[in-house]
Amino acid sequence: MSMISNTGSAIIIPGTSSRFLDPAGSGDQGQGRLRYLTGGSGPPLVLLHTVRTQAEHFRHLIPLVQQRYTVYALDLPGMGYSQIVPGASYDEPAMRAAVKRLITHLDLHEATLLGESMGAVLALTAAADLPDRVHRVVAVNPYDYAGGIARSGLLARLIITGVIAPGVGPMLARLEPKPVMRAILTGGLADPTALREDYLDELLSVGHHSGYPTVARAVYRNLSSLIEARARYPQVTAPVHLIYGDKDWSRPSDRQANRRQLPDAEFTQIPNAGHFISLERPDVPADLLNAVA
Repeated sequence: MSMISNTGSAIIIPGTSSRFLDPAGSGDQGQGRLRYLTGGSGPPLVLLHTVRTQAEHFRHLIPLVQQRYTVYALDLPGMGYSQIVPGASYDEPAMRAAVKRLITHLDLHEATLLGESMGAVLALTAAADLPDRVHRVVAVNPYDYAGGIARSGLLARLIITGVIAPGVGPMLARLEPKPVMRAILTGGLADPTALREDYLDELLSVGHHSGYPTVARAVYRNLSSLIEARARYPQVTAPVHLIYGDKDWSRPSDRQANRRQLPDAEFTQIPNAGHFISLERPDVPADLLNAVA
């Protein structure tokens, strides 16, 4: 198994510490060691990031909620500083299993799950599986439709298409020039200045971990499993709040489809906001969370 030699992010979030969850049984071996950030006080709040990011994606949100919640921001399998396991699966069921492992192994109850993009899908499906442990779900711009990041612009469409292609894909996955990475990520922002240089540098540094290009390629190639996971949404019994940026990659038809899947869910659309709400408008989910704490 590949272990990350550098287990410390260059980004420090005051009041949090980095911890690790080791495999406890044979079923956990495929996910390896999971890293998470934790801090604060109050009922548990589990934060789930999206494709090609990590727990520090919530660096601006955590300080706004840690007076009312004990935060657990997970690095999904193989991402951030979680262990990279050769041959591991990165489809939705495998990543959902890691979320459930965090919740059950830490014995969290009355937990609120907040996920963004891919993390929003995992928050909903994990809640469907753990009705006795999950108290509320906040799903921010769920990434559960065809196209996804390719809708952010021509460059992203070309890069992602190349990364998942056979033959040339592995080579492209290893190449992440900073200007290209910046262009892809700012394609998910209404305000490009919300992408801070130190966060971009952190993501590029993690991208150099041994085996990480294989992980990134596998995640992109399994995005269709997030679409399939929508079938599980009606099984969620906890209250759900859907948050969308009005400039998100999802189309109005995608958003309405989820409102039909979750007819009792509350719905908020944020003006002049894109896909990465936690980077450009962390105040919106923070205000919602604090109001119901």
